[in-house]
Amino acid sequence: METVSHHGRETAYEVADRDGDGSPICFVHGSGGSRDAWKEQHRLADRNPIVTLDLSGHGDSDDIDARPGYTTLSAYADDVAAVLEATESRVLVGNSLGGAAALQLLIERELDLDAAVLLGTGARIGVLEDLLEWLAHDYERAIEFLHGPDRLFHDPEPDLREKSIERFREADQQVVRRDFLTCHEFDVRDDLESIDVPTLAIYGEHDQLTPPWYHEYLAEEIDDAWIAELEGAAHLAMLEQPTAFNAAVTEFLNIVSER
Repeated sequence: METVSHHGRETAYEVADRDGDGSPICFVHGSGGSRDAWKEQHRLADRNPIVTLDLSGHGDSDDIDARPGYTTLSAYADDVAAVLEATESRVLVGNSLGGAAALQLLIERELDLDAAVLLGTGARIGVLEDLLEWLAHDYERAIEFLHGPDRLFHDPEPDLREKSIERFREADQQVVRRDFLTCHEFDVRDDLESIDVPTLAIYGEHDQLTPPWYHEYLAEEIDDAWIAELEGAAHLAMLEQPTAFNAAVTEFLNIVSER
């Protein structure tokens, strides 16, 4: 684990490098997650150094004192920008809340990137009002809901589902709720045309949290965009179908590099 200092805090990140000659790829996790969400993507390190980070208040990173919504998302975007600079990453990958942070960076900041990948995210990410209530007052019910059919997972191995449940139980409940509230307020539908980085919108075919049409909208509104579906997966497709996800990312980056 390494850290980068910025805005008075430390952001933790990890680099997996197996002497690949490609540019580093930076991966950003979703609500309540950590850099461990991308453990299966370390397989890509033969081609590209793989950078995974913990957003503020997650994993080994310092927390922030910020209201949910734009202020929190801006702080998360600062985390990602600091790691991008420290690692000289050229590709940005975000899942869910991490995708929202990636979109905010692509829209608002001057980044020198070759490509972006958006998984299980959207230009607007509304959250069920009941879920927001459970996150505040009945956390176990919230965890049960998220791990229901076709939400985080479609048909996961029991061990994968149990590990995910345990991670949510170990996470700071207030941080998790802040994450979901931030997603709920996120809306960049009017700003997508400003993105000029080649972008892949990728989704699990069964994802009910960020359905396929969220990604179809991204692909339609971003000028230089592709779309890909992963069969047999829901919201956390990079964990449920890692081989297919890694192959889709590799194919996309090959296309971009050959242009």
